[in-house]
Amino acid sequence: MPAIFAKHGLQFAYPENWTLDERELEDGWSVAVQSPSPGTAFLLLSVHPGRPAVQEVLDATVRALREDYVELDASPAEEQIAGRCARGLNIQFISLDLVNNCWIRSFRTKQETVLIMCQVSDIEADLAEPVMRAMRASIQLASRSSAGG
Repeated sequence: MPAIFAKHGLQFAYPENWTLDERELEDGWSVAVQSPSPGTAFLLLSVHPGRPAVQEVLDATVRALREDYVELDASPAEEQIAGRCARGLNIQFISLDLVNNCWIRSFRTKQETVLIMCQVSDIEADLAEPVMRAMRASIQLASRSSAGG
């Protein structure tokens, strides 16, 4: 049975054996869920009420990743999330001799900009990638923030 995160006008399902961590940010809030040991897979969802532009959020995220992983490969991507076209990037990089896949997606509503980042290393990719796709597919917005963008 999956666990459900439902706060702040957002909802998604996640495996009940994954760890959830919710935090307040300087400009919003975030929630992360991480796989059990070895724990390389995670989904991070952050919400920014100031409504920064999607491209600005994506660029900032890639800049942060490049600080740690200079040689990363990135290709543009789009995906339907919460009934919206979320723009983003599919990214691959090597860390600690492991190939890591990272997917970042972002979209705007009338109230906020949402960023979703999923990452997994090759040691648990076969199990975790389908789980992370299912989590992204389960994301729903409450009616207060479902219009606009």
